[in-house]
This record gives sequence, structure tokens and C-alpha cells, in this order.
Amino acid sequence: MKKTVSLLFTALLIGQCVIAQLAEGIKDLNYQKNNTARDILKKLYDANPKDPQAIYWYGQSLISRNRDLTKEDIAEARAVYQKGLQDVGSDPWLVVGVAHLDLLSGGDINAAKQKFEQAITASTETRGKNKGKPNAAILDAIGRANADGDSKIGDPVYAIDKLKQAAAIDLTNPDIFINIGINYQKMGGENGGEAVKAYMEAAGRDPKSPLPKYKIGKIYQSQNNKDLLEQYYNEAIAIDPSFPPVYLALYGYYSDKDVNKAKDYLDKYVNTADKDPKNEYFLADYLFRAGRYNESLAKAKDLETSTGFTALPRLSILYAYNYDRLGDSLKAKSYLEKFFTSAPQSEFQPTDYELAVKVFSKFPGSEATAVSYLEKAIAGDTAKANRISYMGQAAELFAKAKMYGDELKWLQKQQELKGGTMGEFEYYKFTSTAINAKDYALAIDLGKKYLAAFPDKPQPYIFLKRAALSSDPDTSKGTALESLDYLDSFYSKDKEKNKRQIFLNLYYRLQYFVNKSKELDKALEVTDKMLLLYPEPGEENKYATDTKNTISDALNKAKQPTKPGNKPTSSTGTAATGHRNSAGSPK
Repeated sequence: MKKTVSLLFTALLIGQCVIAQLAEGIKDLNYQKNNTARDILKKLYDANPKDPQAIYWYGQSLISRNRDLTKEDIAEARAVYQKGLQDVGSDPWLVVGVAHLDLLSGGDINAAKQKFEQAITASTETRGKNKGKPNAAILDAIGRANADGDSKIGDPVYAIDKLKQAAAIDLTNPDIFINIGINYQKMGGENGGEAVKAYMEAAGRDPKSPLPKYKIGKIYQSQNNKDLLEQYYNEAIAIDPSFPPVYLALYGYYSDKDVNKAKDYLDKYVNTADKDPKNEYFLADYLFRAGRYNESLAKAKDLETSTGFTALPRLSILYAYNYDRLGDSLKAKSYLEKFFTSAPQSEFQPTDYELAVKVFSKFPGSEATAVSYLEKAIAGDTAKANRISYMGQAAELFAKAKMYGDELKWLQKQQELKGGTMGEFEYYKFTSTAINAKDYALAIDLGKKYLAAFPDKPQPYIFLKRAALSSDPDTSKGTALESLDYLDSFYSKDKEKNKRQIFLNLYYRLQYFVNKSKELDKALEVTDKMLLLYPEPGEENKYATDTKNTISDALNKAKQPTKPGNKPTSSTGTAATGHRNSAGSPK
């Protein structure tokens, strides 16, 4: 009897040790201490090679979040899961693990969902208070699988549905809401608020975990909200000062704002994180931020020799930054090309594209290459603000190359994504670009809207008239008349102040009616309007009077009967010629 009790106690103790080790390994994964987590979970796996959870979590450590995955990483994890399937059969944990790898490998989402549903069915409780309900831990693992990778991987809507089911069953696990938050972020758009709510719920479930507050801080950092990002990062530090990711995030935030403060956070990160060659990379990055470019290059060259570009994919962009600051644009361009063609998308940062625009704009003919990188960034980034920024950079690149048609296309894409009402600068930029691109119809449309929105500013008047006249430079079509009428409706609000502009608009109408449409009666009405504007003797009055007399003479001649044997004279040609010879154009 005593032996039986002893065996039961030993088994219970071993079970508790397994649970404790598993919890420790998962915590280290959340702390981004990937090497430590992998060591712990590998030992657990080696000791329990037929425990589905041990197998699952060891596989997860091989594809741990917050690092760059290689095909080799995925293949290694797949080998672990496949061996598990052979040893213990189609356990739900392993089925979910394989489906997770399928998604990371670019597999079909519907095929992965079939595996997820298979795991749900197999793990549905058959007894107890949750009889007939899916296993919450399996639902959470499904949510984790869809949360992983970039925005093209997984189905966050499907995952959130499963995670909400899990949250209703398991009322204590904070990880469920962490995965809900990540999936909301993957959806992009206006889902940041929902992500924050999910992380706050996770914080409520586990007040001793810094992870939810860190996640919220990251959202506010993406919005460049200094007060809130610092608030939540500091709350994460207060909960656990040994949480490395928060220090790296703060280093990234301050690296281009306060290099001394950034160095302090970098030191704290290195002291709390796993030992890793990336830590040395961050030191090289700091040297660049501190303006110590040659030292940064020397450190980068050491890392290239000892570690290489594959393990440190941002090494090539660091070279590019340093060579740009040292004035070697050719080398900067070379390393930019190396970085964008070989580094994983997850390594790209918004400032990298800014550098690309700056450097490639110095090499005529390279614009399309730089924009192709920006297009990849737009496709892979769910943050609306970043996508808007990338589109602006593409427009800027083409503007510097004076490729105004391409610039206009990117400004249009940018405005469509922004939505809402344009501000004055946006109207100015958009309208002037449309004129430079010779898209006068768009420029006229924008000019009218610009004028209606900002009638007290001079630019919309200038742009609208310029676009209108450029659309019909020789008055042959008369297409500018409508736009000039629109302008005059604003000018007429203060005729005395704007009478010179109104007079010049009347001059365009006069030229059209005399020389193109041959409507001399309408031309005569225009001269009367000119004289109403300038009734007193002066240059404008003289011009209008002389032109009116010339047109009147032409009209009178046209009304006289033609004598037998005489050919009729072109009254409109006479009026136009006489008008130009007698008065010329207004100065």
C-alpha cells in the first residue's frame, strides 16, 4: 500500500514538474528569450517524447515568434511533428502544429482549416462540465497559428471566432486574449482599438505578466503616441524589469531621437535578453546612431565575418545607412539592393524605404526599382499610416525625377487610402502635380474644389486659371470658359479688388468669340463688361473702347447689302485683325 502511494506521489510530482517546465518554456517564448525557451522545451521533449503537448511546444520553439524563420526552421519543426504523429497518432495538438507549419509555408488556408476543424472535433469534451464543447487549449493553439506570420498568412477572422469560443470556456488563460489582439492587428485598418481591448483583458487575467502592457505600448508606438507608449512600456517594466522586449522597443523609439537614452535602453536589453549575435548588431546600430560611422562599419565588418548576412539580415542595410552618411551613394545603393532582395519582409522598417528613396533618386532610371520595394512594403504592411507613408515616398521619388504622371498616380492612391477631406497642402500638392502632369481636366476639377474649400488663399485661383488656359492655349475649343466663369463667381465678391483678374478673363472670352466662334454679338457684350470695369480713361478703357469700335464696324459692314459683283468680306476676320492691329493684347 505504501509503495502504491509512493508511486502515485512520484507520478504527481513528475506531472507537476512537467507542467512547471512547460510554463517556464512558454514564458521564455513570450519574453522573446528564444534560445532559453528552446533549451527548456527540448529537454522536456527529450524526457517526454510521446507527450503531445511537449512535442507541440518544442515545435513552437523552433518557429518562435519575433525572429526570422528560414525554410530549415520550418523543416525541423515539421520533422518533430511528423515523428510525433507516427509515435502517438493524430493527436489534436500535433494536427494543429502541422496546419500551423502549412500556413507558414504558404499552404492553402482552406486545407489548414480542415485540419483545425479535425483537431476541434477530436478534442471536443465528452464528459464533465464542458461536455460537448471544444477544448479551449486547442482553440487557443488554432488562434496562435493564425496569428503567426505576416498579414497574408492565416485567417484572423476565423481565428478570432475560435478564440472567443475558447475565452468563454476557459475564464483564466490570458494567452487567449493575447492571440485575439494579434489577430485583430493582422486585420489592420481600424482594428487597433479592438486589439487594445483584448490586451487589456489579458492584463486583467494575469496582472503579473508584462506582455499585455508591452503589446499595447507597441500599438501606440506604431502611432507615434509618445505619452501612451511610454505609459504602457513603463507599466510593463514595473511588472517585470527583466522583460527584454520592452527595452528593445524603447531603444528603437529613441534611437533617432535621443541617442544617450537609447543606449541606456540597449544596455538593459542586452543584460536581460538571451546571448545572441544580434546584440552585437544592435551595438553597431547604436554606433551609427551616435554618428560614429567608421566605428559602426568596422563592427559590421566583424559581424559579417563572424556571423554573416543570413543570421543578421539587417547587416546590409546598416552598411547602406553608414555609406550614405559618409557620402558614398554607390555603395549605399549596392547594399540597399542586397538588403531588399535577400532580407525577409519582416526585417523591413519604414526608415529603410526613406533611405531607398533618398539614395535611388540620385541615380536616374532607378526609380522603378525603388518603387518596386515600396510596393512590397505596401502589400506586406497592415498599418494604414505606414502604407500612406510609403505611397507618399513613391510620389516623392517620381517628383524628384520630374516623372509627374507617375507622381500623380501615387498621390491619387494615397488620397484614396487616406479618405476624408483634403487639407490645403494636399490640395496644393495634388493640383500642382496634375498641372505638371498635363492632366488639365483633373487639375480643373481639383482647382474648383480647392477654391471652394479655401477661397481666401491665392493659390487655387492661380492653379485653376493656369489649368483652364493650358487646356486650351489658343482658345480654339473654348473649354476654359466654364472655369473662368467659376473663377469670376469668386472674383465678383470683391469686384474692385479683383477687377484686373476679371478683365483678363474677359479678354480670353473676347479672343474666343472673335477669332474662333465668330460670335461678334457676344464679343461686343464682353467689351461692354470691360468698360463697366474700367469706365475712366486709361489703358484698359482704351483697349475696350478701340476693340468695341472695331467689332461694331465689322458688324455694321456685315449688315450692309452686298453690291452686285463684289465678294463678301469676312467680317469676323476683319474684326479680329483690326482689333489686334489697333490695340494689341492688354498688358
